[in-house]
Amino acid sequence: MIKPMHYFAYGSNMSLARMRARVPSARVIAVARLGGHRLMFHKVGKDGSGKCDIVKTGDQNDLVYGVVYDIAPAEKPWLDRVEGLGAGYDEKPVRVMTQAGVELVAVSYVATHIDACLTPYSWYKAHVLHGAGEHGLPADYIRVLELVRANEDPDRDRHKREVSLYR
Repeated sequence: MIKPMHYFAYGSNMSLARMRARVPSARVIAVARLGGHRLMFHKVGKDGSGKCDIVKTGDQNDLVYGVVYDIAPAEKPWLDRVEGLGAGYDEKPVRVMTQAGVELVAVSYVATHIDACLTPYSWYKAHVLHGAGEHGLPADYIRVLELVRANEDPDRDRHKREVSLYR
């Protein structure tokens, strides 16, 4: 039997519904934090809006919270494709600490194309907030996410499709 791999999701893939729509084998292992990094919404998305990225700061007080999933290695190429591996994101191994104090090594993605002026669409921010709440991320962290400015997607059909995941 092939061993599942750990994936650290810190953006829209924290939402279990969104993640399972992309990678059906996804199974939540733990909520975890990545020290020495900051969450930014500056990755240039295919739709021109801002998507999440982790930026190394080196300051261990800077924390990014997220969800560690186990995924089937056979489904990793699907995740790579939807995340834009090689065309917007690169893969990065990260060491995260679970709420239980266990250190895990997981695969994650870091942006290769960024623009500090970008903001997310409201539906993307909703995915991030849904996942954060669903997995009980710290209230202070969720409040910071809530303060991120978001724009309405001019593509109303895409907006409806994205938010329909939670109906």
